Amino acid sequence: MTDLDRITRSPQLMGGKPCLRGMRITVGTIVGLVAAGHSFDEILTAYPYLEEEDIRQALAYAAWRVEEIEVPLPAA
Repeated sequence: MTDLDRITRSPQLMGGKPCLRGMRITVGTIVGLVAAGHSFDEILTAYPYLEEEDIRQALAYAAWRVEEIEVPLPAA
């Protein structure tokens, strides 16, 4: 898997959802914008503090998460 150094998670930020570079913009927001048909240029215009690599890593993270298999652990 690609190094996703721009994806951060903190319980104090956006309820622990994966965000971009510690900012209050979630991976889900970016993925949703791309899914809705917005171009990278449109997203970067709407969020001028983001960079193209932020969008690429958000998509890569989402793709990686979809491929994960969750295995339930027995209750302790």
